[in-house]
Amino acid sequence: MSAARMLPGLLRHFFFTLGLNLRNPQALVYGYLVPVFFLLAFGSVFRSDTPLLLHQMGQLLTISILGGACFGLPTALVAERERGVWRRYRLLPVPTGSLIANTLAVRLVLVALAALLQIVLARVIYGTPLPMHPAQAGLAFLFVAGAFLGLGLLIAALADDVPAVQALGQCLFLPMIMIGGVGVPLAVLPVWAQRIAGFMPGRYAVEVLQRSFSNPDGLRGTGFSLIALVVIGGAAACIGVKRFRWDIRENASQFPRAWITLALLSWVAVGLAALLTGRLKPVLAERAPYETITEAQIESITYDDLPGDGEFVTPLAPPFKDSGDRAPVDELAAKLRTWAPGQLDDPGQSIRNLVCVAAVADVIRDPREGKVARAVYDHLRANFSQDQLRRAFAWIVLYPEDGEVLNNLPELGLRRHPPPVTVRSRSALYARKFLGRLLHKITD
Repeated sequence: MSAARMLPGLLRHFFFTLGLNLRNPQALVYGYLVPVFFLLAFGSVFRSDTPLLLHQMGQLLTISILGGACFGLPTALVAERERGVWRRYRLLPVPTGSLIANTLAVRLVLVALAALLQIVLARVIYGTPLPMHPAQAGLAFLFVAGAFLGLGLLIAALADDVPAVQALGQCLFLPMIMIGGVGVPLAVLPVWAQRIAGFMPGRYAVEVLQRSFSNPDGLRGTGFSLIALVVIGGAAACIGVKRFRWDIRENASQFPRAWITLALLSWVAVGLAALLTGRLKPVLAERAPYETITEAQIESITYDDLPGDGEFVTPLAPPFKDSGDRAPVDELAAKLRTWAPGQLDDPGQSIRNLVCVAAVADVIRDPREGKVARAVYDHLRANFSQDQLRRAFAWIVLYPEDGEVLNNLPELGLRRHPPPVTVRSRSALYARKFLGRLLHKITD
């Protein structure tokens, strides 16, 4: 049959398959609901980052593509095979490869929609910036989606039924999520796990997607990662097409082990190539902004022009002498001990949040403002090391516009919420007062 005569039929098959996939509950759960769940989870875990989720979008998009390609695709293919759909397709007077390609094109559209949903939701919910290089992001997506669709074809060829798809899919999904640099950032993983991640496609998928999002150089220098995705995905796709099962009577036990070994060898080859070319060096965690503050910067801060402790702006009560002196802020001090924004993984942002408490009390003219500032200072000294405090206070003074600022604190009994810009300026003043006392340059 000529291509011109086949085209209308293939288009009908495309839209028909698209409709079937959109009615498959399991495929939709893995393709759309699971990525949204991870988006919200990442938004909670990395809530102190600025801009929020910008440096996690490579991971989130990889999870989205992984769910749609390695779960959604084989789930749909195996379910159709169980219903006898593919046995009937084989009788059509068209090349069988065109039907498989059509099915992959449908899944590519679905995965692309899931990725777009992820980007839009991140933008709407968390204000995450759009990709720095949109065209390169599209190219990176095609490489990643192609690799994982190839793995999805291989899973469909190996699985006898839909439950088997879930089991095989988890064998790929969980290792990549846990130690493959997809769910947990590489910098957080131990060195041995980072090296194992070099044998998995997830690491390379995250790299190319993330660079198109936040790296000024884009995909420049990612040639090895793109080749790795092609090798792993291409090997799996070739084997999946070669051993494609049209009928449930074809048993997975007939699948030659040599083919499975060949698919695994592509992973080993990529990992060994990365190891031999020095690409598996340990990835170090990026230092928090406050940790970059130098001793020279701390010493450059002056204290001569600060408002007095008893003045209208940034009042600060003297050290508490007894329980009666402390009584007006006892409840606040107790709340600070369990206040979540003061206990983040990033000590610098935690300290900035706590300084905001003193600043808000000052701006709204709380009757206890001076004592609130003293309670905050006492809490900071009791819960953070001197080095953390020195660097964080200096960071707040030198970079008042960095990080997040809290201006609405009803949970601490501060009912009004002043403008963030005012809270930032007062926070910088309080940070100077606190730093001066910490360094004994201001008499307390």
